This record gives sequence, C-alpha cells and structure tokens, in this order.
Amino acid sequence: MIRATTSLAALLALGAATNASAQTQRGTYANPIDIDYRYNFEQHNEGISYRSGADPVIVVQGGEYYLFETIGDGYWRSRDLGIWQHITPSRWPLTDIVAPAVLSVRDTIYVLPSTTRPLPIMMLTEPATGRVEFYNRLLPWLPMARDHEPYPFTKSDSVQPGPWDPQFFHDPDTERWFLYWNSSNVYPLHVIELDKTKRLAYMGTPRWLFGLEPEKHGWERFGQDHRDSTIRPFIEGAWMTKHRGRYYLQYGAPGTEYNVYSTGVYVGDNPLGPFTYAPYNPVAYKPGGFVQGAGHGNTFQDVYGNWWNTGTPWIGVNWNFERRIGLHPAGFDGDGQMYVDTRFGDFPHWLPTRSYRKSDDLFTGWMLLSYHKTATASSARDSFPASNATDENPRTFWVARQNRPGESLTVDLGIGYDVKAIQVNYADYKSGLYGTDSAVYTRFRLRTSFDGKQWTTVADLSREQRDRPNAYFELAAPTYARFVRYEHIHVGAANLAISDIRVFGYGRGPRPATPLGLTARRDRDERNAIITWRAVPGVVGYNVRWGISPTKLYQTYQRFADQGTTLELRALTVGQAYWVAIESFDENGISTLSPVMPIR
Repeated sequence: MIRATTSLAALLALGAATNASAQTQRGTYANPIDIDYRYNFEQHNEGISYRSGADPVIVVQGGEYYLFETIGDGYWRSRDLGIWQHITPSRWPLTDIVAPAVLSVRDTIYVLPSTTRPLPIMMLTEPATGRVEFYNRLLPWLPMARDHEPYPFTKSDSVQPGPWDPQFFHDPDTERWFLYWNSSNVYPLHVIELDKTKRLAYMGTPRWLFGLEPEKHGWERFGQDHRDSTIRPFIEGAWMTKHRGRYYLQYGAPGTEYNVYSTGVYVGDNPLGPFTYAPYNPVAYKPGGFVQGAGHGNTFQDVYGNWWNTGTPWIGVNWNFERRIGLHPAGFDGDGQMYVDTRFGDFPHWLPTRSYRKSDDLFTGWMLLSYHKTATASSARDSFPASNATDENPRTFWVARQNRPGESLTVDLGIGYDVKAIQVNYADYKSGLYGTDSAVYTRFRLRTSFDGKQWTTVADLSREQRDRPNAYFELAAPTYARFVRYEHIHVGAANLAISDIRVFGYGRGPRPATPLGLTARRDRDERNAIITWRAVPGVVGYNVRWGISPTKLYQTYQRFADQGTTLELRALTVGQAYWVAIESFDENGISTLSPVMPIR
C-alpha cells in the first residue's frame, strides 16, 4: 500500500513525545537502538512471526539523520541519533527493500535495493516529507551476470545476477561514482564504475576484488564463536569510506546468524583497488554481552564530525535472520588505523553534541545493575520464568500467562543504586503478526522504589502510539532505588514476552579489583589463543581487550563472571602479533586495566 506522509505530519510526529521528561531531555542511547522495528512478512506462509531490523545505513542530509534498513516499510528520521521517527514514503517497492545501497550527496539521497534483476534507483530531495522519486526508471542488466551458474565453476569473467548487497560510493575529490556489492560464499566482492552523466549507468565491466580467507583470518570462520566448519562463510555488505586520501573498503563476514558477525576492512589508494587486508581486522567485533554481532552496516560522520559505525546484531529465536540494529563510536587513529569501539557497546552512551577527542568520551560510565538480579512476575508460563528477564540473553524471555493490562514484572536490585536509565526489550513469542500497522503499539509504565512500598513513576508510555520493541529511557533525574517495576498496558502481539529489563546506573561502593594472573597463549593454529585470568570475587564481568599493539587495544570480548575465566579467542590472523589486557566491572564501576602482555 502506498501512503503519503506530509511534511507537517512528519514534523509533528518527530516533535511529539509521550513522556516529555524522558524524551526531550534524552542525552544518551543504548543498543539495540530504540526504533519501531517492523514485523516481517517474509515467513508469513510458514507462520513465523518476528520483528527485525538489519543491514543499516545512516546518512546525513540537511543536518538531520536518515536510517534505511532491511524490511523497514520506509525509513527513519532523527535530529540527534537518539529519537527516531518512522516515515512512510510516497512510493516504495511492494515487497519492501533488502540491504539497500544508500548515499547522500549534496541535496539528494540515492537508494537502490538489493536485487537480482534491473530495478530503478530512487532519490529523495526532501526526505523529511516522505516524497520519493525515480532517479532513473530502470538500470541495465549487470554486465557479465550469469544466472544459475554452478558454483564450482565460477569464473573471473562472471558475476551473480544482481547487484545484491549493493553500496554506492561518490569520491568527492574526483566526482567519480562507484558501486560495490555482493553477498556470497563463493563469489568475491565486486566493483564497477558508474556514469553520472547517464543516470548512474554501469561503465565497463565489474572488477573482482577479494573474498574471504578463513584459513588465514580466524574471525572469518562461520558459526557461533567461529566453530562451524560445515558452512562456507559469506562475504557481504560492502561499504566504502575515504579518509585522508585512502580508501577503506569494509565488508561483513562470516554470516549474520551468529554472535560473531563482524566488519572487516581492506585499504587501498584507488577506489578500484588493489586493496590490502588490514592487519587490525576485524574492525567491528562484538561477540559477547547482550547485543551480539556488529557486521554489515555503514560508517558515517555526524553533524559534529564524529565517526560512527552501524551494524546488525543477532537474535535468531524465531528465524535465523531475526536481528536488530547497533550503533557504535568509530574513528581513525593517527596512523590511519580504522577502529569501531564496542567496549561496553550495549551500555548507555552519550549522544553527540560536539566534537569528541576519542570514542571513550561517549561512554557514560553507567553500569549494568540488573544482571541475574531477582525478578518476580504477576504471572508466568511454564518454561518462561521471570528470571529470564535479567540474564542478559535476548534468546530467553519471560512470558505472561495473558497479554492483559496489569501484568507486571519486578526486578529487585538487592540494594539501593543510583538508577540513571532503563531499557525494556520485548521478545516475540507466537506473536501472530506479519506487518506493523496502527494496532501495533507499546504501552506501559516503569516505576521505581527503595522499600518496595512507595513507588515513583519514572517512565510513562500510557499514551504511546508507536511500537517500542527495545524501549530505552534515560531518567529525567537520578533515582535512588532498589526495585524497578514494569507495569503492562498494551502490546500488539498475541503474547506479552520480555527478554530483558536492563537497569543502568551506579553503586556507591569502591571500584572492583584488577584481575590478576593474566595469561595468553597462541595455539598451534595461530588463529586461536587461550586467555586465562584469576577471578575477581563479586564482579559482574570482564572485558578482554586486545589489538595489534600495546597502545591499540581497540577490540573487546565481554564475558560475564559466570562464564568462567578462560576465553578461547578464535578471531586472530595468521602471522600477526597481538597484545592483550583485561579489566573487570561491576555495579560500582570499572577496574584499572591490567598490564598489557603479548599473546605468544
């Protein structure tokens, strides 16, 4: 269905706030980002219902941010990267779009969906209004495309029909245009130049670039923690960033279905290549914590010049491709090394209001207060207890016996804490929905208490008109509380299911101790290393921080304390030296970092 959205309606929707104190004063966000993820229709005939968002691209146009993604029934607009308004466009493909190429150049946003046949390129010159026009009515067939070619006989003079997972790149210094694409576990990434004088028609023939080498790059291996050798890994989701005259070609691997979906990068001096594998790969890696996965997104600068990277975290309960969207600070260091900061990547971060010196400046320091704390519910179905709501696992959840107003879920933090923010993450358990319409909205209240008797409302969505699958609330003022209660009013799904209520703030005790006894041993298979340390009593978890230099520990593997004190890190590159350090964290803060040591 085609529905036009007027400019006035868009402005009113963006300016409105159900809870004024929680919304207009928001200065932070937490992953997964808080948008109204749409119910997917693709598995309707199989009776599989779920909300999802994936393959994000955020672009800046007119000082505002626009988010495009897979099966979004349109796109989203934001003024601050924190509050997003969904826009229903004036025209859109009937079957929606998947992994679109999106680029903002001067006064126009260009959009091309993933495709295996010629499609139009769309353009938006007034994106806040929802008006979408054709930039061209039909691309030609992709040169050298061969349909149904047997995989063992792929040839360098052939490409799959497409482009699938496309991405535009405009070189501002030369005014040349390019298209990068592919999603395959056989074919490599490709590039072709585009002719701007002919409405971005293809110029020449595609050029093969590079594929995966999992026998050298441990992080490119498929499966949970890179342990599935039965499936060839996929290279996909290209994105090009030019920085100080060099071209950083990013790609997603090894597959979106597991915790290790990541972003890698090759670097070159020409947009057509050749490109060299960066020694510090993967650049975006988040296999641990609540939000797992950071592959297939884009890299952009906000209106203040700060770098950010988007990605696709994995849920995978109802369907392998049930996912969400993550947003992480990023940047380039003085040596030109690209990095994406996923340390505490699902804890609250500041929204940008100025240029920041380093990505650490964006971490609020608010700690997770709710991990494995006692939870009680007004009712629960068998096998879906309230305790699932504090285990930091989006693949387990509490389900109420009935989806009715008055159901409640209460978290006892054990002692009083200064509560700064709360995130309510819903799950889809037999939801029975295959599209998002006006009946799909989220209403509830959040209350806090110190003694369990006197309660204060800290968030009120009793009049909310949109869906909030991952509702995040920064409290208008710090609240000293021991109890946090969710009071249900409405969700559009058939069942009320919550995967996690996450409470953030800080305690008033001392910071935890630094873990001692760190060891790091490289395996005979150089892609793997065994890292061990001694437990710190009472902590919530640890961050294993590693990188290619003692001063470049840009990568993090978060582990909760009950996961033990041994980590097999399977993401290393053969022949590359690495260093590692560790820190612990609890409700009161973060320890000092241990001494850095080489992984030998």
